[in-house]
Amino acid sequence: MSHVVQIKTQVRDASAVRAGCVRLGLDAPVEGEVKLFAETVTGLGVQLSGWRYPVVFNITTGDSKFDNYQGHWGKQERLDEFLQAYAVEKTKIEARRKGYSVSEQSLADGSIKVSLVAGGVS
Repeated sequence: MSHVVQIKTQVRDASAVRAGCVRLGLDAPVEGEVKLFAETVTGLGVQLSGWRYPVVFNITTGDSKFDNYQGHWGKQERLDEFLQAYAVEKTKIEARRKGYSVSEQSLADGSIKVSLVAGGVS
């Protein structure tokens, strides 16, 4: 039986953030105070491709802060791509923790199908 799920992503897992960075070929995230254009915020900073300033995730609250100057300093698509990578990696971490095998397939529309099967780790 198949189940389709849509996920609204809150970033709360540093391991999945790191895995998302690896997946996209980004530099490792930086933890601590991170300078945005007009303020300094604390959290886990991820430098997205083509972005002037990093996105900073507060993994306690799940919130994110960034300044892309309405797309002039970074395209929203790069953030969407990272959030998708994070969600896939977080799903895989949790599924494997519960003993499921995991596979994924990239679809033509840019989405990623993640399949979980009980029993066995992949």
